[in-house]
Amino acid sequence: MGWLELTLLAVGLSMDAFAVSICKGLAMDRVTLGRAALVGLWFGGFQGLMPLAGWFLGSRFAAYITAVDHWIAFGLLVLLGVNMLREARGGEAEEADASLGVKIMLAMAVATSIDALAVGITFAFLEVAVLPAVCFIGVVTFLLSALGVKLGSLCGTRFQAKAEALGGIILVLLGVKILLEHLGVL
Repeated sequence: MGWLELTLLAVGLSMDAFAVSICKGLAMDRVTLGRAALVGLWFGGFQGLMPLAGWFLGSRFAAYITAVDHWIAFGLLVLLGVNMLREARGGEAEEADASLGVKIMLAMAVATSIDALAVGITFAFLEVAVLPAVCFIGVVTFLLSALGVKLGSLCGTRFQAKAEALGGIILVLLGVKILLEHLGVL
């Protein structure tokens, strides 16, 4: 996986966290650099840890499913992407909650990074330098989440559905690319 694909993957994965961060910024009475960084650390940290955990899980079973690994990667990425597109079309805005408490942030960080766990499983079947990849995903998510808090305080939920739709499209396209490369079309 090249840097372009990894960048697109990182941006696609971070869109859920970005959308929730916009809601956080919308709910906050005052946005500070510290608050934005804290939200970024929660979401970026989990977006980096979950694909690593997925990679560990996937690498345990990689030898058994090598013949169909491209189909698994394709299926997981398309499923995640379609789900993000469906959520974006649903029009249901995330509930705006300004709390940065551990229980709330932990729940949100896990919820927005479950898709990264599935992507980590696909890493076990692809040629990916895992540690740099997960660090890059974490940093991209950190930056976009911190930016999302600031945008939320300025613009409200206007970008939430668009961010989720963009993330979904990117994941679907990456899944299709993986499948086409394996089938020798690309």
